[in-house]
Amino acid sequence: MSSQNRVLKEGFLEKRSNGLLQLWKKKRCLLTDDGLRLYDWKRSGSDSSAKAKELRFERMATVDCVEYKRGLVYFTVVMAGGQEIDFRCQQEGTPWNAEIALSLVRFKNLLAVQSGRTRHLAHLGSTGEEEAPDL
Repeated sequence: MSSQNRVLKEGFLEKRSNGLLQLWKKKRCLLTDDGLRLYDWKRSGSDSSAKAKELRFERMATVDCVEYKRGLVYFTVVMAGGQEIDFRCQQEGTPWNAEIALSLVRFKNLLAVQSGRTRHLAHLGSTGEEEAPDL
């Protein structure tokens, strides 16, 4: 993700590990225009060079499996290849799952508009529907 991306939300999420015990690990997160960055919360103070796991919207399929339990929101980010990544966050304010889902929809809509515009321009160029000069 480029450093020019606007930060839409910043805060903490808990991500379930892939290991045998599937422990919840706290992550500092940045939601940007093109995806979600996950930093280890212990090492990520103000160091912008800290290594981040990137979940880009272009590789995300959906955000689902929302459950509310004891003040927490549990949700799953499903990647295009079928990989599922489980998260949980506090229920207060606007939960992360809603912010991520809305940003994903915004990203996919922008891609669809750009794709439609490209197809439309290609169609105009191939059919010769340019303005003919008056004789």
